[in-house]
Amino acid sequence: MSDASSRPPVVMYSKPWCPYCIAAKTLLRRKGADFTVHEINLDAERAQEMRRRAGRHTVPQIFIGETHVGGADELFALDKAGGLDSLLQGSSRA
Repeated sequence: MSDASSRPPVVMYSKPWCPYCIAAKTLLRRKGADFTVHEINLDAERAQEMRRRAGRHTVPQIFIGETHVGGADELFALDKAGGLDSLLQGSSRA
């Protein structure tokens, strides 16, 4: 197991009332992931950044390192397929 300093940063673009965002945050917490949340309803520049990085307008948009995971459905599918843990640990086996 790698230490926290070698793990890729996890960034989520979110809105506080979004049930998909809440579910994704819950899964990431359950996995022990440290993550940064950008609440785009409060920050138009972050919303624009999200659209530029993800090419999408919906939340959540989740990035693990340079990998754009997508939204909550993609995050849960990645976990079900067994790829989330390795991606969170910095492994390329996603």
